[in-house]
Amino acid sequence: MRDEHGESVKRYRSLLVDLLLAAAVLAFTIPTTAIGHSYALWGDPPDWLSHLVGAITAATMLVRRRTPWPMIIASAVCACVTAQTVPLILAAFSMTSEHRMRSWKIVALVLTAVYAVADYVDPYTDETLYLSVVRALTLVYLPALVGTWVCKYRGLVGELRAGVREREEFAASEERRRLARELHDTVTHAVTGMVLNAGIIRDVEDPAEIPELAAGIEDKGVQALAELRQLLTVLRRDEVPAARGADAIARLVRDAEAAGLRVDLHLDLPEDGLSPRVKHACYRLVQEGLSNVRKHAPGALVQVSCVLDGGQVCVRVDNTAGEGYHTHTMARRAASAGGGYGLDGLRERVTLAGGRLTAGPTPDGGFAIAARLPLSADDRSVE
Repeated sequence: MRDEHGESVKRYRSLLVDLLLAAAVLAFTIPTTAIGHSYALWGDPPDWLSHLVGAITAATMLVRRRTPWPMIIASAVCACVTAQTVPLILAAFSMTSEHRMRSWKIVALVLTAVYAVADYVDPYTDETLYLSVVRALTLVYLPALVGTWVCKYRGLVGELRAGVREREEFAASEERRRLARELHDTVTHAVTGMVLNAGIIRDVEDPAEIPELAAGIEDKGVQALAELRQLLTVLRRDEVPAARGADAIARLVRDAEAAGLRVDLHLDLPEDGLSPRVKHACYRLVQEGLSNVRKHAPGALVQVSCVLDGGQVCVRVDNTAGEGYHTHTMARRAASAGGGYGLDGLRERVTLAGGRLTAGPTPDGGFAIAARLPLSADDRSVE
């Protein structure tokens, strides 16, 4: 909407300028002929012809942005018939400022010559050929030269504006993708766990287990609300969310074990020395891996490894083939409810942190997600 408004304002402003130029041409030609101060380079044309040539020349100012030739020809004829040279000046500047003419130098020289002749034979000016040529070069050829610079400047400004719009659109797209990743990681994983626990409650045989399972659903809901509240705080205050480190990864594993997964954790990450983006990427990778196991491989044995290796952070979540358990129906429902964007978003997140992600099936029928990340990443926000 803003671009359309800007284009509309620009169009009306250009039309206003053209109308003012047309009025200026009429002001220089019609009154001069009416008081008898106009003259022609040859003969003595009737007044109606001078008025007609002046009006046509003024009208060509309205189409000077589309094509320069009507304005060029009319201004030259006007100088020969009425001896008015102002249209020549406007034509010389407009033909180069509004158009990229390859032959502008030749046309400018022709207009300069017409101006010099009209100025030289003007009975109201000195009859010095040198001064007429100087005035012609100054008032005709120089404006044409300046017009080429104006045209190049407008082109450069247009390219810069187009580049700015492209960067703005790219930044907006990246921000939407970042929000989509955060919402997916926050909502999808929490809801998946809640769906699975709800399925267990429906199929559980011992009523004494129901309060514990319900408490798990409540905890996951509270955790999801807390993360959503933190994300909304970031959007409103332009701050960065707190990065999740080794303690958060351990908590993820404990929650997964409470939901029935068998997880073997090997965690050896320093609390200091890792950038917020790397910490967050590690947390999200483990979260995505555990969530995928709950949805696609219930009953599998999961191994989570977060260690330093060769100056890099190595994170891996792999699982054996799922063995199934009494909530396999709910697991399938949770899987079908997923958006399918988890790995794509995770790959983007790891790439932004300067790392590389691999994901695929293992020889034993399981699945593995692994990433190698640098110890630090140049970032200003956690994504």
